[in-house]
Amino acid sequence: MAEPWPPTVSPEAAQAVAAMQAMPTPDAPPTSAQMRQFADAIQQHLGQSQLARYGVTLGADEVDGVPVRSFAPAPDGAKTPSSPEPTILLNLHGGGFMVDSGSMTENIALCARTRLPVVSALYRMAPEHPYPAAVDDALAVYRRLLRTHAPGRIGLYGTSAGAILAAQLLVRLQAEGEPLPAALGFFSGTADLARDGDCESYLPRVPTGSIVKSMSPYAGDTPRQTPALSPIFADLSGFPPTLTLASTRDQLLSHTAMFHRALANAGVEAELIVFEGLPHAFWAYIEAPETDEAFDHMARFFLRRLGQGRA
Repeated sequence: MAEPWPPTVSPEAAQAVAAMQAMPTPDAPPTSAQMRQFADAIQQHLGQSQLARYGVTLGADEVDGVPVRSFAPAPDGAKTPSSPEPTILLNLHGGGFMVDSGSMTENIALCARTRLPVVSALYRMAPEHPYPAAVDDALAVYRRLLRTHAPGRIGLYGTSAGAILAAQLLVRLQAEGEPLPAALGFFSGTADLARDGDCESYLPRVPTGSIVKSMSPYAGDTPRQTPALSPIFADLSGFPPTLTLASTRDQLLSHTAMFHRALANAGVEAELIVFEGLPHAFWAYIEAPETDEAFDHMARFFLRRLGQGRA
């Protein structure tokens, strides 16, 4: 991150990012196994703390061969209005399609705030499993949810790679004539794997030099402008209402804003929220007031769109 750190962010956020900046740089690029081990350790460390904080219950299962994590809110003694129909959220976690950087930390706070169950698909990852393996896995989990939930009672969301995958899943559903979920949360992602965005020209570079290059292990030999891979080139007019979210020091801010604009141009009801001065996908790993605010926005959006009457 560039200095000086803006005074417009909370002290908690500034302190957290400063601590990350102070971490030593490894002498050599980590292997895939090392990156996954590190990401898993973070998920467990932060996730266990959040489970205790929110009283959310974590479960593990398998859906048509795809491992999933399931989250259930703590029992609520209050009489809260709810729909007679079962309602659920489906998460596709971030991590550049190579690690799991969010199957716990993207979901626990949202589960608690919405008081809705959440399922997170642990889809196959690159480079061992390039596109479309992750889409196939997401589709399998979504189809299983359709057996017990009306599409109008399913919310879909993801952060970073998970946002990409969520949009790809919608394109796949349209192509196969399947019903779409009621709402999409597209949090700090890209729908264009063919072109770099403007933010990458002045924000700190990702290790590969560009977001597009970082997607190579996932995209494989698929042409980058293929609509199923880069949904910004697809017909977006049938997409559900969408909440897009990013921050001003997020390398994917441009991409998130471009997708929001493409949705709006296609006549989709879409909202864009941009946070001040925070890094990419900060809500998935930084404990700060801005993180609470981000999850509040997400929760209100899904409750409103899924007809829960608590927004």
